[in-house]
Amino acid sequence: METPVEDLSFEAALRELEHIVSRLESGDEPLDGAIALYERGDRLRLRCKDRLDAAQARIEAIRTDAEGRAAGTQPFVAG
Repeated sequence: METPVEDLSFEAALRELEHIVSRLESGDEPLDGAIALYERGDRLRLRCKDRLDAAQARIEAIRTDAEGRAAGTQPFVAG
């Protein structure tokens, strides 16, 4: 029985996603199996993305004043 995607840690979801990609790339899966793998892989991809987005939102950058001393924090902005 497969573990529900929402119960997987980021690392476990990524490992399973890598395994699914490998199986799909082999070309050995019958069509129905490949479709099921693709659907689970897409759910795993979204799980990983959501976990990364949540982690990024928690990261804070340290602001410094003119003398280089820590003056507080601000949310991380990618870019």
